[in-house]
Amino acid sequence: MGCAPRLVLLLALLLAPPVAGGTVGSETDTGPGGVVAAGIAMHGVPKYPPGFAAFDTVNPEAPKGGVLRTAVTGSFDSLNPFIVRGRAAFGLDQVFESLMIRADDEPFTLYGLIAASVETPPDRSWVVFRLRPEARWHDGTPITADDVLFTWQTLRTQGRPNHRAYYNRVRAAEAVGTHGVRFVFAPAPDGTIDRELPLIMGLMPILPRAWWRNRVFDRTTLEPPLGSGPYRIAAVDAGRAIEYRRVPDYWGRGLAVRRGTGNFNVLRYDYYRDDGTALEAFKAGNADLRHEADPTRWATAYDFPAVRDGRVRLEALAHGRPEPMRAFVFNTRRWPFQDREVRRALGYAFDFEWINRALFHGAYIRTASYYPNSELAASGQPGAAELALLAPFHAELPPELFLGPFDPPRTDGSGPAGLRPNLREATRLLAKAGWRVIDGRLVDASGRPLAFEILLDAPADEKVALEFARALARLGVGARVRVADSAQFQGRLDAFDYDVVLTRWLSTLSPGNEQLTYFGSAAADQDGSRNYAGVRSAAVDALAASLGEAPDRAALLARVHALDRVLSWGYYGVPLYHLSRDLVASWCWLHRPPAVPVNGFSPDTWWRDPPGTGCR
Repeated sequence: MGCAPRLVLLLALLLAPPVAGGTVGSETDTGPGGVVAAGIAMHGVPKYPPGFAAFDTVNPEAPKGGVLRTAVTGSFDSLNPFIVRGRAAFGLDQVFESLMIRADDEPFTLYGLIAASVETPPDRSWVVFRLRPEARWHDGTPITADDVLFTWQTLRTQGRPNHRAYYNRVRAAEAVGTHGVRFVFAPAPDGTIDRELPLIMGLMPILPRAWWRNRVFDRTTLEPPLGSGPYRIAAVDAGRAIEYRRVPDYWGRGLAVRRGTGNFNVLRYDYYRDDGTALEAFKAGNADLRHEADPTRWATAYDFPAVRDGRVRLEALAHGRPEPMRAFVFNTRRWPFQDREVRRALGYAFDFEWINRALFHGAYIRTASYYPNSELAASGQPGAAELALLAPFHAELPPELFLGPFDPPRTDGSGPAGLRPNLREATRLLAKAGWRVIDGRLVDASGRPLAFEILLDAPADEKVALEFARALARLGVGARVRVADSAQFQGRLDAFDYDVVLTRWLSTLSPGNEQLTYFGSAAADQDGSRNYAGVRSAAVDALAASLGEAPDRAALLARVHALDRVLSWGYYGVPLYHLSRDLVASWCWLHRPPAVPVNGFSPDTWWRDPPGTGCR
């Protein structure tokens, strides 16, 4: 979690005291050293003015009622999504709320939710949130400044690594009356303040201090937690299903940021062993909505009676968000993946063009960036702004980085014969690095063979991994493919217990502090972090840390482009492929708003016809 003008130092309009309908005021009110506002944009000004009725991406008149059933894969063993341990259930984001909420049609803009307003000075060195007096927990007790401070203290010491990294950048915190909280941020070593920090604090999920007082926070639990959101947990079948019921007296139901959302009385998630079984559940009418991730299935498995007679709709919904960067990620904590040339050579064995044609009907686009399908992806040669950012690290960086964009090795798509030139180049690179083939095995100067395991969590990825392994075998590399169950995979991922893992990174249109948890040196040995590759690079650290300090959108793009080049040319993984559209199948009783926001479709804005009305 796109082009904005140069940063305007926050908008200058204040929320009036909250009223039952949740509308905002229109008068300005400059606080002590800061500007009080209803919303805050990372760059530029928020799209929606004070007093807006609803986001453009919703149907504010959407009817309420019915059930939304979703088939998901895997299992779950926890209802606490804020800790490393366990696998949390789907849908918990509907139970817990943050101080502010994102708009789906802006790169990174927040509007008040639990917080009625946000105040921060031009340098964003501190932030004050004023809570809505009407904000309530599900037991009817008010949400207070003490709850916010408790959440901050708890997540900075016991939360997931990303929470610890973010919230430990707060130097001081204090309550400002019953309904105000002030956070003061610690400057970076160079004295600068990360301009993203007020927004990060705005997205902090708020937890009830009283409920957690006699409970252990950092352990998995299946006890339904107390929340404040539009839904509460109604039923739990451990590992198999979870059901949420809309809160009829939800405190925020009249807020502009909530209009047109939370339209179902019940949200139900049923868990299935694998995605093929989940698809069959959808086809049988046991699930209402399906986001298809496999274009082969989209091309071959959706010709069933309900599609042919119009009861199921198939839509390819375009969007502008970055697609996930999926890759076979090398664990550089382990031999021999510390060697960039080894990582580079192994990438020549991945024949995307053949795999895409033979397995995926040519539906995919090869990923050549950590931010594909967006303006964040580097292109062409580095411009002047990028070169200035990269200059201090020139000695660390490969020369080819400065010559053009990263482009993965390609083939003619004809299969084994077409891959031969790439394998010859891989052999040349490996020989240059001191490797040779003896008795059919690739070994280093000491005779140690190059052999490793490729770890997967989805059987659907096995065919791609096996193709890669077969090509590696032609180089003399022994690659074993292993599919782990979801719990085992997550445990090994959190502990960095793998040689090569197929995983992904998610980014928004406004990358920031999360990039340090993905690629920062400090996260490389922090269990549960998303630095899956074990990246340790001064250039990456500096560029990732600088994202939050970008004064405007143009500066942010230059920094992301530079970071993209450093990561891509570091060969930390073999990039796979992506789509540029969301493939969505839905039964005809479901409806969505006509506009699809830049960040993609959101089931939270959908609604359904009353039962028994048939297809309209």
